[in-house]
Amino acid sequence: MNVYQPFRVRVEEKIEETADTRTLKLKFLDPDVAAKFDFKAGQFGEYSVFGSGECTFCIASSPTRKGYIECSFKTVGKVTSAMKDLEVGDVMGFRGPYGNAFPMEKMHGANVVFIAGGIGLAPVRCVIWNVLDERAKFKDVTIVYGARTVADLVYKRELEDWGKRPDVKLWTTVDPGGETPDWKGQVGFVPSIVEKAAPVADNSWAVICGPPVMIKYTLPVLKKMGFTEDRILTTLENRMKCGIGKCGRCNIGPVYVCKDGPVFTAAEMAKLPNEF
Repeated sequence: MNVYQPFRVRVEEKIEETADTRTLKLKFLDPDVAAKFDFKAGQFGEYSVFGSGECTFCIASSPTRKGYIECSFKTVGKVTSAMKDLEVGDVMGFRGPYGNAFPMEKMHGANVVFIAGGIGLAPVRCVIWNVLDERAKFKDVTIVYGARTVADLVYKRELEDWGKRPDVKLWTTVDPGGETPDWKGQVGFVPSIVEKAAPVADNSWAVICGPPVMIKYTLPVLKKMGFTEDRILTTLENRMKCGIGKCGRCNIGPVYVCKDGPVFTAAEMAKLPNEF
């Protein structure tokens, strides 16, 4: 079998998240592939539009939800522009899953703190739904999510649903100046809102993804609260292209993000060259 040959998937649903961000719900055309396909929270895939190329995104849906996968993407280039033009019923390609995953079993019985910024909520969303679909296996769940403006918040319907759940502590925020007159969330940068939320570090895991500057200034906040580097998890999409460690585009020092990641602990990240 050609490892570069994608599975054919059909667009079942197209959701306009923001002016430049969309989510596609995809189903496999081959029933045998659909029946056997499985993945873990945190893994990624290569999504292709025939004739335009392929690009790398996380699988944004949870492995607890069978029969489909989802990807969320910003329109920034040739392939994502072609993906933006796809409509329900159109066929595209997917190959994967690739990479490692979040240590869900190790997280059982612990508190989980999710911290995300902008489109960085996509890989975190996968883990959030994994946790919420198996809610009895986890203790307190805290979600801190921010974007530059109210218009830039993704998954607005799900944010509303999470905010209504009694078993979830949700903090949403926008950067100063990004609020609207009817905005009821926080105003401030994500690190300061994490400090305000004050999640308990004892018996807790933190999952963080977003712009590098957000991660840079959030990590010291978590450490000040008592989170250890081996219990802070993040996921990268550093220039990944082939997905199988052959092209060399995603290497950071001795590490290939597509094979050794994309999920890393803060302790592992600290050992890597500073290329972000």
